[in-house]
Order: sequence, then structure tokens, then C-alpha cells
Amino acid sequence: MKVFAINGSPKSNGNTATAMKTVLTEIEQQDIATELVTIGQEVVRGCIGCGTCGKQQNRQCVFDGDAVNAHLPKMIEADAILIGSPTYYSGVNGTMKAFLDRTFYVAAANGSLFRHKVGAAVVAVRRSGGIPTFDQLNKYWQISEMLSVGSSYWNVIHGMIPGEAPQDEEGMHVMQTLGQNIAWLLKLIEHGKDTVKEPQPTPKPRTNFIR
Repeated sequence: MKVFAINGSPKSNGNTATAMKTVLTEIEQQDIATELVTIGQEVVRGCIGCGTCGKQQNRQCVFDGDAVNAHLPKMIEADAILIGSPTYYSGVNGTMKAFLDRTFYVAAANGSLFRHKVGAAVVAVRRSGGIPTFDQLNKYWQISEMLSVGSSYWNVIHGMIPGEAPQDEEGMHVMQTLGQNIAWLLKLIEHGKDTVKEPQPTPKPRTNFIR
């Protein structure tokens, strides 16, 4: 089993990274492999909704050469995906938003590639806006039939400059508990694969409200 983690912050050792590493440490203690990448300093263009990934069915975005196609195969192979973002104006930072829009669009257009994977999100914030950011990240799991993991509070940690997050004792406890819960759920899924039949996907009618 493996957890693939994407840090959307431009700081590889900032408060978002601290939160994610805390989660991953707990997971590693349960003998589950992890990998963490940081994409916040990369140039990632947004999705334009061209639909080429669905037409070609090649599990790739038409815009090649950035973090999306580089990391998408690892997301597909992973048993769980952990994502983290700093809070920019009460929302996800732009690089992370562009990355998630494109990776999740490709996954959906190529046969629900993230279906029934475990997903969890963490957020770092100075003062406020963390909950809207957290809610925004969770939307990606909810539309993809992924299994979202909770903790003892919302997965938000506080700190302004790098190194302050560990002073948020409750936030650190939340991250530790999250890691334990992810590992537990992954083991439950692995244990039940041969005994509990996975529901099969069914065709979804697409509708709109224009008559």
C-alpha cells in the first residue's frame, strides 16, 4: 500500500509541509509507504475544458511538460492521496487549484481512475479562511467517489512563518490522528477486498437545466 502526497505550497518546509509530514509519519509507522512532492513553485496552467483527455483516453492532459502529467501516474497507482494547501484569500492557492482541476478532470474522463481511493486534505492558515479552503479541497473527493478521512477536528493547522505550525498543539494532534485514521482505513480496505464485493460503476445520465 502507498500514500501519495502533494504539497501545493511554494514552501517545501513551511507549515503546510509540516502538517503533511506529521500525517505521513503516522502512516509510515504502520508500515505503509509514502511519498511527498511539492508543486507550489512550479508553473501549472489551468484546465480549459477542451475534453482532449477524454477523447484520447491516454490518462494524460493535453498540456504536457508540467506537474500534472508528471505526477498523475503516481496518483493513479496510489491507494490513498493526501493533498495540502496554504490559505490564499480564504481559498486554495492558484497552483494547487490548477493542478487539481486538471488531474481530477483527466481521472474522471478516463474511467473514474480515483474511484474508491482514500483521500484526505490538510490546510495551513495564519488566522482565518482555513475552513473554506478545507471544504474546497474536499470537493475533489466527493465528486470522484473517493473515501474521505476525518480526524478529531477539521484538518487545519495554524501558523504564519515556517516553523510555527508545531506550536498549534491541537492542530498537530489533528494531523497525527488523521494519519492514524488513514492507515487504519487502508488496512480495512485491503483486508476486505476478498470478502466484500466492491460495487461496480453504473452509467450516469448527464443533465442540465436548460430546456
